[in-house]
Amino acid sequence: MADLVPPHGGLTTPVSCAVPAAEADARARAASLPKIPVSDADLSTVYRFGDGALSPLTGPMDRATYDRVLDEEHIVHDGKKYAWTIPLSLPVTAELARTLKAGQEVALTNSSGAVVATLTVSDVFPWDKLRYLKSVYGTERTDHPGADMVLKGDADKTHLIGGTIRVLPQPKHPAFGKYVRSPAEVRRLLAERGWKRVVAFQTRNPLHRAHEYALVYGLETLVRQGHDAGAVLNPLIGETKGDDVNAEIRMRTYEALIATRALGDGDSDAALWSPRKESVPDRVLLLGLDIKMFYGGPKEAVMHSIYRQNYGFTDIIIGRKHADAPYHDGTPIWGDFDAQEIFERLRGDLKIKPLKVGFAAYYESVGRVDLMDLHPEEKPVFISGKDVRKTLLEGREVDPRIMRPSTSRILAAAMKQA
Repeated sequence: MADLVPPHGGLTTPVSCAVPAAEADARARAASLPKIPVSDADLSTVYRFGDGALSPLTGPMDRATYDRVLDEEHIVHDGKKYAWTIPLSLPVTAELARTLKAGQEVALTNSSGAVVATLTVSDVFPWDKLRYLKSVYGTERTDHPGADMVLKGDADKTHLIGGTIRVLPQPKHPAFGKYVRSPAEVRRLLAERGWKRVVAFQTRNPLHRAHEYALVYGLETLVRQGHDAGAVLNPLIGETKGDDVNAEIRMRTYEALIATRALGDGDSDAALWSPRKESVPDRVLLLGLDIKMFYGGPKEAVMHSIYRQNYGFTDIIIGRKHADAPYHDGTPIWGDFDAQEIFERLRGDLKIKPLKVGFAAYYESVGRVDLMDLHPEEKPVFISGKDVRKTLLEGREVDPRIMRPSTSRILAAAMKQA
């Protein structure tokens, strides 16, 4: 069966060492090469270069490509412009940068010192961090999570390197590695399902019912349009900021939603599903995406879409405040709709379609979660994030109109152990 959507830029041959002979050769060659350490935050990016999730890139960007993304929001591949909004190069210290030159082969290592890839360097250049932050985040202020990653997390890194990469296989996480598959594997899985459209749902949080409804709304929209469609709950499980719930706990909450078939329960359209003798869980898969968060709002919404196109998804749910994080004083960096509106002014090709969804909440008048735009005069059932946390810390379940009991129990148990 043909792919539902082509890879972004058309890269069809990943640069990972997919066969044992190639892996053995790479490891042997890497033993004598200069070593370049890669942070835990950037390690998943290295692996995504390898498996094709960052098509058409075959390694970190050189200076010309990096600058083009900052200034023009696209890359050029085979003479054609493709949308790209956050540049990806590997940061290094000034001391390491002085030892590197174009054409040199180096080995990339993880925090334990193990080799994860080899890289043929094409460029070494200074990292203008303030220029990067202003372009990606659209602000000169630096009191936000994205700036913390660059100015604090990478405080000792002053230069960037680009090049062509050859990546060794990524070890599987013992708890949830079965949900993390390569783009080629995901495309085969979707082909087996036979769906004609597949919408991805991005999240970095445990789901409350309003989150769930965004996925339900996206799937139901495609089905109502007459498509044989499916949905993928596709949480990002790479590096996140310290106050986000860690990936292992989050994956347990998602697993429970899938296992108990609770996703969409009570909030889906019975008139749509009953004649089909189906319900929402029949058309939902759980797959993880291992790549870091940038907390980049509108520009990261485009990157989230690029990743998902490379995995074979035709649509992605883009909600209000997608990939959003405020300034440290709590004021917003972007408007509620900025992450939806950026798709109207892309500067290069992007095949995946944004499926735009507004805020949702539980309304007593309909006894379910619904879009807030449909209830302009009605007050929804609302619990603040502070009260949710207090409830969980006390070991109690959050109001089931807000969060599924299985999610509450898992989060409460995790907080009790912390």
